[in-house]
Amino acid sequence: MPAIWGTLQHSCDSRKKDRKLNRRSRVQARTTKLRMVHHPRAVVATRKLGSWGSVMINDVNDELILAARLLLATLFLIFGWRKPRDYSGTVRQIVQLGGPMPRLAAAIAIFMELPVAFAVAVGAFARPAALLLVLYTLGTALLGHRYWTMTGAAQVDSMDGFYKNLSIMGGLLLLYVTGAGKYSIDALRGIAAP
Repeated sequence: MPAIWGTLQHSCDSRKKDRKLNRRSRVQARTTKLRMVHHPRAVVATRKLGSWGSVMINDVNDELILAARLLLATLFLIFGWRKPRDYSGTVRQIVQLGGPMPRLAAAIAIFMELPVAFAVAVGAFARPAALLLVLYTLGTALLGHRYWTMTGAAQVDSMDGFYKNLSIMGGLLLLYVTGAGKYSIDALRGIAAP
């Protein structure tokens, strides 16, 4: 009987130590800005790596980030592909919108919508590319969707485009925060956290 009692007492003592350790780990996590991830066999602390790195909890997040990157880039790639094929039409459209330096603006639009959007799609330099696309999308919203200067159906159509651009900017900002994820060139190069 004493042998069993000793085993039970040791088991209770180790549980108390585990609880104390878990409590201490949580307090340390709060003070050092660590995020606690509970695992069936252990408590694991992961540190956020700052603006150029991120922490992923599981592989589902990486698949969702891949899908988000592809969906965000699709719009830019489709419309970007049309611009060099009809460069004079692109310049004419910028002139009609009242854009400054239409030829330069068309070249910037082509650059942003093809190589920069492709970088987002494949996850190469995803964070800087996402920020560039945020600025570009803001510029196109302010230049091409000035609904506050219109009336009637044109105002509704332009307002629709303006707020869609803001939504796209939100997705790009989330991409900047999360990084490219595991399925990316950034991950292969060690820029993105796994």
